[in-house]
Amino acid sequence: MVPALISSYMPKLPYSNLEWGVIQKKVGPFLWLMVISTILVLFVMDSSTRFSSSVAVSHSGGLKQGSARSLPANDTDATSPELSSGDIGEVCDISEGKWVEEPRGSIYTNTTCPTMPDIKNCGKYGKDQSYVYWRWQPKGCDIPRFEPETFLGMVRGKKMAVIGDSLARDHVESLLCLLSQAEIPSITFRDEIDKCVTWNFPEHNFTLMVLWTEYIVETIPRIENGTVASYEIHLDKASRNWTEKLPGVDYAILSGGNWFFRAVHLYEGGKLIGCINCWEQNLTRYEVTYAIRRVVRTGLQFISTCKECEGLTTFLRTYTPSHFQNGSWFDGGYCNRTSPLDESQIRLTDVAWEIRNIQREEIARVRENHRGGKVKFGVLDITKAIMMRADGHPEGHWTKRAEGRANDCLHWCLPGPVDMWSDVLLATLMKNSLS
Repeated sequence: MVPALISSYMPKLPYSNLEWGVIQKKVGPFLWLMVISTILVLFVMDSSTRFSSSVAVSHSGGLKQGSARSLPANDTDATSPELSSGDIGEVCDISEGKWVEEPRGSIYTNTTCPTMPDIKNCGKYGKDQSYVYWRWQPKGCDIPRFEPETFLGMVRGKKMAVIGDSLARDHVESLLCLLSQAEIPSITFRDEIDKCVTWNFPEHNFTLMVLWTEYIVETIPRIENGTVASYEIHLDKASRNWTEKLPGVDYAILSGGNWFFRAVHLYEGGKLIGCINCWEQNLTRYEVTYAIRRVVRTGLQFISTCKECEGLTTFLRTYTPSHFQNGSWFDGGYCNRTSPLDESQIRLTDVAWEIRNIQREEIARVRENHRGGKVKFGVLDITKAIMMRADGHPEGHWTKRAEGRANDCLHWCLPGPVDMWSDVLLATLMKNSLS
């Protein structure tokens, strides 16, 4: 027996046999309890050391799903000037990677999202759902599967504005479907044309807004024969559609680019300086990339000098091109891929990649010029990932197709590849909280 073993190692003391027997009976169990307690303490200390080591390895190797649960629900330290999806870790760049199969699919379906817009419900209109079962795998790390409770905990008490065109609306509608798996929001404001909408998540005191702007800057449509012939854009004046609503916002996501491929007349200082895709012989012709650089710079400059925007963190979401083949919206263009492309099938020499590079350059510029400022800037670089997802568009599987209007190879099905934008947003916020 163990007590006998313990007593056999006890030192011989100058007591009588009778006295020694009494001492053994009283002290032996106490010593046994001390030995057992010592073993337990050593075991717990060793387990803690191993657990701490595994967490350190997880953080150094990139973000892991389990690390999100350890974040404080109302963490507010998400304003690093180096906030960027390209900065997640020393060996991890979320903007580089590949699409891999994901048997679980999204955390929601086209029937479990209470905020699902009918126009994005591709499954309802017959599109095969194989495009849902993929996830973005960055090089050198993993990004966590989206956890709505984690996201809502991180933005508790905050206000977020997503600023841009219909693709910004895609992002908001995707984020709403993801977050509604934890809390269903209510609409607290909607303008007459449904371009600017505000949702509230009362349990988390979180406000989400979408603010419409086609060009980021002030824009006036030119009407000829009752239709819009072109747009006059003022390169040096940020649009009041979003600037007037920016004070009080904690996070802003700015994006754009697709509208610049229309006919556009460029103004600076109130004077016409040239055009894009126009036919007037007496006007200077400019490239799309010139105008995009100018308006991005104007938008970021406004934010960086906004006196009422202290504490604002602004993300620039990089450009997302369409995937039309053999035409466009109204002349037979299609996008009938059934699986993601790989990197060898996309071109990093075309205008889409140039636009992405311009956007990153302008973020770097505003960071450098306003280093140490009270407004912070980051990048959500999703261009390469989304260039590979020609399979995720509605094409003919949307409501307006029933009217014989067009194929849509620009916007995104829900659920679908667009959900990855929120994965990147959450991973970027998490990284900044851990740093």
